[in-house]
Amino acid sequence: MKFEALARPEILAMRPYASARGTAAADGVLLNANEAPAALLDDPAWSTLALNRYPAPQPDDLVRRLAALYQVAPERVLVTRGSDEGIDLLMRVFCRPGTDAVLECPPCFGMYRVAAAIQGARVIAVPRDDGLRLDVAELERAIAGADDDANLKLVFLTSPNNPTGDLLPRRELLRLLAACGDRSLLVLDEAYIEFCDAPSAAELLEDFPQLVILRTLSKAWGAAGLRCGALLADPAVIELLGRVMAPYPLTAPAIAAALAVTGPGGRARQSRMLATLREEKDRLVSELSGRDWVERLWPGEANFVLARVDDGPGLVAHCAARGVRIRDFSSTPGLANCVRISIGAPDEMQALVTALADWSGQAGDSTTETLKKANP
Repeated sequence: MKFEALARPEILAMRPYASARGTAAADGVLLNANEAPAALLDDPAWSTLALNRYPAPQPDDLVRRLAALYQVAPERVLVTRGSDEGIDLLMRVFCRPGTDAVLECPPCFGMYRVAAAIQGARVIAVPRDDGLRLDVAELERAIAGADDDANLKLVFLTSPNNPTGDLLPRRELLRLLAACGDRSLLVLDEAYIEFCDAPSAAELLEDFPQLVILRTLSKAWGAAGLRCGALLADPAVIELLGRVMAPYPLTAPAIAAALAVTGPGGRARQSRMLATLREEKDRLVSELSGRDWVERLWPGEANFVLARVDDGPGLVAHCAARGVRIRDFSSTPGLANCVRISIGAPDEMQALVTALADWSGQAGDSTTETLKKANP
């Protein structure tokens, strides 16, 4: 696949900035980056974390750690500041302002559209149906039927989707990859993939160079504060994105923390958390299913539940007044009176249950009592 034909000519023609740490090894006497010497700072913190030194733009130990975690070759990994940076880099490299387009399937993660607007790219929307299901046939037609004037460069899909929580089945993903061919990149956002039993699509990267995958430590690894993610793609795509990436995108403390989070014991810690979240989600779904003010429920496969209620903004305000924050999606097209509820720790979910019982006036029903006993 010739990615040069998809990338902006300006990016291909530019000479990328070459940082001191990106062009020379960080050993010996380092007098090539205008850094302050730690020896003159007289504080062990500087030496422990090497705060006086610029970190490697793509630290080898973290790249290899994430490559092993996501079961891909290291040359297919670009470490980013969360998934948001991956989205932004793709927009800047492949979309010419006022000329190129991206495709999304709303309701979905809002940053695809925001990043497109910042870049000046046109957004082609293939909305989900009334049941918030992905219309794969229509999406396939939109991709394959785009004429030369559409200049469709990026197709954004999320599995599980946010905020509906549904998965994109493998057979349908393969259809859409075939539709994209060598004309567009299919960007699959797998921010929530660890919360379900479905495998990652990373195993398809070798056979489908048009596939790009976004991963993050923010969700199932419990490390949103790190702002550390990864973009998995063909090495040629990684090279193009590296041309416009900030010289030193990752801080030394964030690199150390990311290695610690994913290090020894990380998998076991994650497994314990995921098991608890599944239990709490099942209890919440049971609680919501018994409420007459819940008009429709989308449990999904991620760490949240989407519900259409009788008064979405009212319920959000009611919970907020009781110290519980849930997300109002009422202003999103197709999601009138919908709220998204993230799954928290048992005590947090009990606080939510109490607020919901107060809203419904059914504080004494059997479901609520069961939840209280399960979360004393």
